[in-house]
Amino acid sequence: MANINIDKLKKKSSRKPESSENNNFWRTILTKDISLFGNKLNDKKKQGFYNDMYTLLSSGIDIKTTLELICDEYTKKNDKAIFDQIKNNVIEGNSLSTALKNSGYFSDYEIYSIKIGEESGRLNEILKDISDFYTRKIEQKKKLVGAFSYPVLVLCVAIIAVIFMLNYIVPMFEDVFKRFNNKELPYITKVVLNLSQSFSRYFLLILVIFSALLFFLYRVRKKELFRKISSNIILRIPLFGNIIKKLYLARFCFSMELLTSTKVPILTAIQLQKKMIGFYPIEKSLDTIEYDVLHGKPLHISMKQFPIFDRRIISLIKVAEEVNQLDVVFGRLKIQYNNEVDYNTSMINSILEPLMIVIVGAFVAIILIAMYLPMFQLSTSFAN
Repeated sequence: MANINIDKLKKKSSRKPESSENNNFWRTILTKDISLFGNKLNDKKKQGFYNDMYTLLSSGIDIKTTLELICDEYTKKNDKAIFDQIKNNVIEGNSLSTALKNSGYFSDYEIYSIKIGEESGRLNEILKDISDFYTRKIEQKKKLVGAFSYPVLVLCVAIIAVIFMLNYIVPMFEDVFKRFNNKELPYITKVVLNLSQSFSRYFLLILVIFSALLFFLYRVRKKELFRKISSNIILRIPLFGNIIKKLYLARFCFSMELLTSTKVPILTAIQLQKKMIGFYPIEKSLDTIEYDVLHGKPLHISMKQFPIFDRRIISLIKVAEEVNQLDVVFGRLKIQYNNEVDYNTSMINSILEPLMIVIVGAFVAIILIAMYLPMFQLSTSFAN
């Protein structure tokens, strides 16, 4: 058993597309999960864990040997300690779900799903489903970051270029303009010169205010009021808001499909969703939905009062409740929303790249025109 090549097994079962391995350097850096203190299991580590568990258990290896092989993969002290603790818990006679719960690094959603898998004899299937969930989550994150990284990078370059020109190029022209014998300058030139003077004078103050704002947003990012306001703003942003909405609806449907397919009571499924969805509008709506379902109201009627759920999902859930096929409908909705997220992300990429180039060019062109226009006017007056 000890000689089993885990890498070969992983390659046989891995469902990750080959194209994801060819991401460029910048996209890899931008989409990398970072743990500041090294003691947190991020999505990538969880996906790897569940994928390895599914691969090895499906190959007929017992759970003890499986966990030993997985523990041998990790070289970082904190990661190894976490999985060693899980392995030791299982060796002591605890179930896998109990071992994950005792570690403190896994959500109630994961623990409950695995517990259902253990009790129903569908553990391998559940491990695969959870692995697919995290695989999809990571892929969506990469696509979103990939779509936003280019515009953000271009915007940063544009800001740096404008700052450089306002601080160094424009003041050089200003000295030249002073020799024009008080000749009236064009309006656009005056605006750029005033902007340059103000920026130079208040640059440090602007930097301090911007840094303080970032620090404030970081500190309040988990406050309910901030989450409510920020999510409402995000959902109102053209194109981006629609993608974010569909992204979280896809995750909601994926989780509900997994839970309902294992015959988890709908009330329990909603309670687990609240703890793992991570998006305020859906998370908050589930409080009311849980109360309504508990008191006998159908799921689709309760969801109807919240705008985050569109008509399509409500109509299909209504039919699913009537024919008792919630897991099938949630599965279809998951596929539809995922496809729409992929399409919209690709569309944003194709729109934003040329748009950002035009914006950067416009910034630079306005400053250059403002600086050279007085010289053109002066040369024209001399020619006349």
